[in-house]
Amino acid sequence: MYRFLLTPRWWGINVFVLLAIPFCIFMGSWQLSRFEGRVQDHRAASERAASGQDGAARPLRSMLPVDKNTSGRRVTASGRYGEQLLVPGRELDGKRGFYVLTLLRTDSGKALPVVRGWLPGTADSARAPAAPTGEVTVTGALQASETPGDNGVSAAGGLPAGQTAAISSASLVNLVPYRLYDAWVTLDKGDAGMKAVPASAPEGSGLDLKAFQNLGYTGEWFVFAGFVVFMWFRLLRREVEFQRDAALGLVPEGTEQTPVPSG
Repeated sequence: MYRFLLTPRWWGINVFVLLAIPFCIFMGSWQLSRFEGRVQDHRAASERAASGQDGAARPLRSMLPVDKNTSGRRVTASGRYGEQLLVPGRELDGKRGFYVLTLLRTDSGKALPVVRGWLPGTADSARAPAAPTGEVTVTGALQASETPGDNGVSAAGGLPAGQTAAISSASLVNLVPYRLYDAWVTLDKGDAGMKAVPASAPEGSGLDLKAFQNLGYTGEWFVFAGFVVFMWFRLLRREVEFQRDAALGLVPEGTEQTPVPSG
């Protein structure tokens, strides 16, 4: 009764099923591993942030370039403050305000963007405390350059003079007359009465929308695999029923019928 499985039509169906199921399982497992990797990165980033707050600060140069292992670590750098900019549209503790960003000119000839603190309300240079003069040493959490449009960072242009939407060397290079580090630092303690800006987890290490998309894709691929198996058994049952009907003379024996499952 099952000799029909050896026909060319069923050979094609069987080959498709034998290839589709492992492929769906592989893709589902791969998406699951991506989700698990993000969970692990998130856990590691949280542990680094917690340990970094209490750990000894290390020289800036020893922690560059910024990556997932160095992001959030405490660093120290010395120099003189120069240009000051405001970063509008930043939230802290559920309130909207702005960062006060000052460029620290180091002995290396490069300038390090330093977020000295956060103030509530609309960005206004008159409200931003002036930076200390003379040689200073700053200590804070190391951060990677921001990417406009990601993680809530504004990509808007046309800001007033003295403001920047993103804290990144690519954005700042046209605003300040210094060579820049491809990194920035947020101070451990807010300067001049400002609130300190907490360090953020490195990009791609949080349980964000992309992480849960990976989890959703995992379920989809496993559902596809189950659907392929279900349809194969459905087609097989229809074919067996047709063969039985033909044997009982309920349909002409010479009729070639392709059973199509109904909705």
